[in-house]
Amino acid sequence: MPDEAVDELEILLVEDNVADLLLMMKFLKESSVANRVNVVRNGLSALDYLKRTNGFEYAKRPDLIFLDLNLPLKDGREVLKEVKSDEELRTIATIIMTTSSSYLDILDAYKCKADYYMIKPKDIDQMISSMKYMEDVWLRTLLNLKKLSRF
Repeated sequence: MPDEAVDELEILLVEDNVADLLLMMKFLKESSVANRVNVVRNGLSALDYLKRTNGFEYAKRPDLIFLDLNLPLKDGREVLKEVKSDEELRTIATIIMTTSSSYLDILDAYKCKADYYMIKPKDIDQMISSMKYMEDVWLRTLLNLKKLSRF
């Protein structure tokens, strides 16, 4: 029997916009890469989830974080800085997904060790293309790495 923990990705989706959240959930559900998605809607909850505090004591460590920058309670920029400066969390792949195309936001995200910065496309064709890239490059690669790490 395959080890389910190795045969699927644990994903933490940190998104406050309902439309973006539904679109990402649809994409991840239809992905050919098996995954389990947990959702939090603000930066404080993201950190609680990752640090397993305040109701998230049994949360599974994600293999991948999709992180919006503009979040309530604690900004995604602050979350990214905390994640990447934490010895326990820094190796979790973190993809910024945001509407901001600001050069300063992009530069700051990479300075804070974001693994990838994706500007949320405004049209459906671009979104499909971006999601296909996410599946082919990020989801498949991370799942393969997870499988290899068990040996």
